[in-house]
Amino acid sequence: MSRNDGIITFNTVSYQHTPNKPVLTEASFSVRRGAKLTLMGQNGAGKSTIFGLITGQYQPDDGDVNVLPHTSIAISRQVIPRDQLELTVRGFFEKCFKDKVYDIDPKIDDVLEVVNLTPSKEIAKTFKDRIIGSFSGGQQARLLLAFALIQNPDVLLLDEPTNNLDTEGIEHLTEFLKEYRKTVIVISHDADFLNAFTHGVLYLNVQTRTVEKYDGNYHDVVKEIIAQVEKEKRKNAQLEKEIQANKDKANFFAHKGGQMRMVAKRMRDKVEEHEENKVEVRKEDRTIRQFTIPVQKDIPTEVLKLSSYKVIRDHTPKDVACDVVLKRGQHMRIVGPNGIGKTTLLESLASGHAKGEYITEGVKIGYYRQDFSNLDFNQTVFDCLMSTMSKKIEEDMRSTAAGFLIYSDIIKTKIGLLSEGQKGLVAFARLVLLEPGLLILDEPTNHINFRHIPIIAKALDSYEGTMLLVSHVPEFVEKIRIDETLDLDKKKK
Repeated sequence: MSRNDGIITFNTVSYQHTPNKPVLTEASFSVRRGAKLTLMGQNGAGKSTIFGLITGQYQPDDGDVNVLPHTSIAISRQVIPRDQLELTVRGFFEKCFKDKVYDIDPKIDDVLEVVNLTPSKEIAKTFKDRIIGSFSGGQQARLLLAFALIQNPDVLLLDEPTNNLDTEGIEHLTEFLKEYRKTVIVISHDADFLNAFTHGVLYLNVQTRTVEKYDGNYHDVVKEIIAQVEKEKRKNAQLEKEIQANKDKANFFAHKGGQMRMVAKRMRDKVEEHEENKVEVRKEDRTIRQFTIPVQKDIPTEVLKLSSYKVIRDHTPKDVACDVVLKRGQHMRIVGPNGIGKTTLLESLASGHAKGEYITEGVKIGYYRQDFSNLDFNQTVFDCLMSTMSKKIEEDMRSTAAGFLIYSDIIKTKIGLLSEGQKGLVAFARLVLLEPGLLILDEPTNHINFRHIPIIAKALDSYEGTMLLVSHVPEFVEKIRIDETLDLDKKKK
């Protein structure tokens, strides 16, 4: 087999996790050696499942997934599995290999340098004994990438690798991938990141359950799909006009009797013909509905006070004095590099009042946590959303859920079985039903389909309660009213 043949080939592959919920139906595509491709598709379509089929985690129900012999594959997943959060850094990397690797420390040092997570000399000796769960979300994202790279794979699969990374981290990863000479398939909604190094797109169409292959970058494919959707809509709109006109004519002639009934029949035949010619508009056009997050009533004027907060410097926590007061309706953005303590501060505020932190008693907190660990993964979506409501009206809950594309086919599913993007939509539905007075949002665009992000930004911009926001996506933040900014790195020297 030559170098130009597919290093990975799907031949009429069909796969479903559960009966009547197909992910792929007779899907065929190939990936050439050295290709750098984006894997696109809406939340819950099955992009991560395709990665699982490539790695052998899943086996197809029909068809074949062929990988060239002696091809090594490594995957950088979206999140570190919960059962690995208690591992040390050394133990985490040891899990990469089937056989014990002696003197693994130099390999770890090399790969940490690649992902820009090299510890300072003062803590280098103890760094590999540090617990994985103690790292920030951005640092964990770098560790996930390092976990894949240390295996030196022929095929690198990246599942949302920019989630939680700060600007410096994204730039570092982008430059690395530009120079990377092996095969890369990446799932991401960060268009600028993708356009910097990919040159083709695999698109998982949830309507046909097949994978479409496109040349060009992320923006090119999005424009092409939008144009196709608009073309289908225009065709259907024209047919609808003709259908209605023929129905009107058929009804008119049917009442005339005699030969006119034959004319009416021909009109009805045309209606049927036009109905058959209508096309089903691509489901990828679906977006969440416009929404607002209702605000808790009777919120006091002063909602939150900070007299100090903790920052992490050289992996050591330090207290920083401040004088921050957030009033009803004010929006604050918290900024700083990965590992400085942004998530730690939000988590502390959401869970209780630590030293230097005060939230007025009675203020209801809505917390969007980046790893969704404040959701019960064993709870169904139905029970999660119902338990959030003060007035438990199922009809209202289902209406809100449907606005976030949460329909009857997934509402009885356990949260832990949802894709990361679907968990994000559940988290937003939960905030709407909660009606908080203080909104705490930690990287709310992670895992979210690009079509939904402008709608979410508009809802946050118009939120009338108090809000704390952490986000590394400037295009998203620009659309949201921000009254104050707290820079946790301002004491940096």
